[in-house]
Amino acid sequence: MIKLDGIQNIIFDLGGVLLNLAPQLTLDAFRQLGSTELVEDNPWGFKHEVFYKMESGLVSNDEFRAGVRTMLAEGASDEQIDAAWTAMLLDIPKERVEVLLGLKKQFGTYLFSNTNAIHVAKFQSDFRVQHGMELSSLFVRDYYSNEIQVRKPDVKAFEKVIELSGVVPAETLFIDDSEENAKSAQQAGLHSLWLQKGMYVEKIFADFR
Repeated sequence: MIKLDGIQNIIFDLGGVLLNLAPQLTLDAFRQLGSTELVEDNPWGFKHEVFYKMESGLVSNDEFRAGVRTMLAEGASDEQIDAAWTAMLLDIPKERVEVLLGLKKQFGTYLFSNTNAIHVAKFQSDFRVQHGMELSSLFVRDYYSNEIQVRKPDVKAFEKVIELSGVVPAETLFIDDSEENAKSAQQAGLHSLWLQKGMYVEKIFADFR
């Protein structure tokens, strides 16, 4: 459990917090399509500018695919690129959904994710199939970096979400699996929890299931 004294709202990150991810599957899939340019020493390994532009909503799906295609072997189709790009997206376990439904009864629950239009369409569809409801139904509002056009850890991203949601920062907890993002949230006046390896939402908030 976690102390929630004075907290009225909880903003969740998605990938690595609610949604299980396996970035290596996408790296492997791109390698199979002929890429040797995507790997670097960070957990994600996606270093090309087109990925950051996609998450900031600065390029269209077709422009993104065209940018990725320059790093792949000739002949990669849109469908192959999309399949590789979304290979990392796994599932949101039932117990996390139950926790979120329980939390929503007592708190304003929000979602804020660095993501992109292709991923959004995929994980929303997968969630609908798995759980028979809309992912957005778990939250008062959900915010995606590609839609608000600013990414974490930029403090402006958090300020934008605060503005759009109308939450009081001092009454709001932000949860992310990135220490850098958690620190930036604090700079915007939010309380924050860095969800480190071995920590799980369904355990932290077990009493709300």
